[in-house]
Amino acid sequence: MTSAVEPEQRWERNLKVLPFVLLALATVICVATLPEMGPRSVGMRLTFGVLVAVTAVWIWRWMYVYGRPHPVGYVGRTLLAAALTVIHPLFCIFAWLGFLDAFESFRGRWTWVAMATTSLIMATGQTGGPPPYDSPWQNAALPVLFVVNFGLATLMARYSMHLDAVSQARADTIVRLEHALAENARLQEQLVAQSRQTGVRDERERLAREIHDTIAQSLAGVVAQLQAAQGSADAEDVRRRVARATEMARTALVEARRSLQDLTPAELADAGLADALSTLVEGWRDDHGVEASFVVVGEATALHPEVEATLLRIAQEALANVAKHASARRVGVTLTFDEADVLLDVRDDGSGFDAAAPRRSSSFGLGVMRDRAERLAGTFTLETAPDAGTAVSARVPAIPRGAA
Repeated sequence: MTSAVEPEQRWERNLKVLPFVLLALATVICVATLPEMGPRSVGMRLTFGVLVAVTAVWIWRWMYVYGRPHPVGYVGRTLLAAALTVIHPLFCIFAWLGFLDAFESFRGRWTWVAMATTSLIMATGQTGGPPPYDSPWQNAALPVLFVVNFGLATLMARYSMHLDAVSQARADTIVRLEHALAENARLQEQLVAQSRQTGVRDERERLAREIHDTIAQSLAGVVAQLQAAQGSADAEDVRRRVARATEMARTALVEARRSLQDLTPAELADAGLADALSTLVEGWRDDHGVEASFVVVGEATALHPEVEATLLRIAQEALANVAKHASARRVGVTLTFDEADVLLDVRDDGSGFDAAAPRRSSSFGLGVMRDRAERLAGTFTLETAPDAGTAVSARVPAIPRGAA
């Protein structure tokens, strides 16, 4: 910014000094040529000197006291330049200033009047003074020189206006670009903040799902096994249940660590989805004493880790709900593979419930299952009725393992 302002200030200072430079130059030239071209009488020479001094004071008044171009200052200086040019033709050198600040002193048609007046003064000085002339060439030269001076001045003025317009357009473009960059930076900051908030929210939801689907269920199983052990008189059964509770507690600890590190579920670490679901159903059947079966339809294929983890978690949640609420005698889990999708069904013959009835605020499982399926652009459906069992189905895209 400083480098751009300093040349502009320097240019303004030069423009204020320029009138005095031209006045001094014109005065020196006129004094040097007084014997040949200037007035011969002492009175006219004194008048010439007084007008030069008045012109200097006038310029100082309007350039340094008033501080900017003004119509009154322009008119007064032009009249003084015209009078001095009439006395000595070469003083038209100073009259050239009229071309320089006409557009800053006037607006509209008065600008061109000022330009024409200056052109006339220049032509008068260039032809040797005001008419009448003794030579026909001078009479012919005056209008020609007027046209030439006015034409050149108009051409330069038009070009200067064009440069000003281009400069202003560039300045406006720069301002718009700066505003656009500032707005882009603001939107970028807003996007980053929103992305950060979304990431925090997604991570919280992920941890909530993982805790609900794994740790909470494992701990509930531990409690169930220990309660059953307390009520059992068979020492072997007590040892079996305590061992099972210990195993489930260890599983919960492993899942807690995996949830914090966002790793694949332990059941899928060394097995495919079909094997993991088979092991899950078998373990659930042994823990709860309920007849449970698992069936695979179609050719089982390795799926993307997130797809397998999603279906496994949905199956875990669905079986946990059966254990807690259904009082079922039989449960069936079906995993169906087709060309585009993979479908998981969990059905029971338990008590069912009214799907339209208001849910308890603590009811979290159905929403979690639905969210998991929809996160993979899948669907989740629930079919149930009082005393008619419950069926949940999750359909997600069959994204193959290794796909991005």
